[in-house]
Amino acid sequence: MSKEIITVKNLRVAYGDFVLFDDINFSVNEKDIFIIMGASGCGKSSMLRVLTGLVTPVKGEVLIDGKDFSAADEALKNEIMKKCGVMYQSGALFSSMTLKENVAMPLELYSSYTAAEISELASYKLALVGLGGFDDFYPSEISGGMKKRAALARALALDPKIVYCDEPSAGLDPISSKRLDDLFKELNQTLNTTFVIVTHELQSIFNIGTNSIFLDGKVKNITGRGNPNELLKNPPNAEIYEFLTRGKKE
Repeated sequence: MSKEIITVKNLRVAYGDFVLFDDINFSVNEKDIFIIMGASGCGKSSMLRVLTGLVTPVKGEVLIDGKDFSAADEALKNEIMKKCGVMYQSGALFSSMTLKENVAMPLELYSSYTAAEISELASYKLALVGLGGFDDFYPSEISGGMKKRAALARALALDPKIVYCDEPSAGLDPISSKRLDDLFKELNQTLNTTFVIVTHELQSIFNIGTNSIFLDGKVKNITGRGNPNELLKNPPNAEIYEFLTRGKKE
């Protein structure tokens, strides 16, 4: 039986008097490629911010690897987040640093490796995402798809159990998007990395998702959960069917 690595209980998130969602419950198992999906404005990115500690819920719990992340002090949050990587939508690479320097930065900040070991590990992580030989390139010198892979290499720098990704395929052409999807699946299978991915890209949702939740902004809760392909076969409501088919009629 798969072990839960993230457990969300009775979560409520609000901005002032505006309640974004309430009484949210779901779990992510180890080795999942877990998709958070829903229409624009439903709170997908806010959910990711809660999971990464950037937004504090009004109530509820977020357990990560058995530890209460939502109630943790700064020291414990930092300890937990060392086991997590984040891949931002824009890539968020530092333009003044080479790809290798970008990937090395988390290792320099949060590991006790020597400079030589960090250099070797940074090169290895770039090679892992198909960027071997691009160590000394700057972000401005590579394509959009390569920037996304470099951002993924940096997210993997500390060998995290969980990698959070915010719209990773945004702005990519279909071929680059497919290559990134294939990379997620390969890393999931070879490194046993759990991925939590916010995306609205149907091709990615069906191609890589092993589990998912559908956030509905109207009811401020989850209205569907499970393997995306199974949700398409047996949609629990019209909103999910419309989202997963983009409103196309059979």
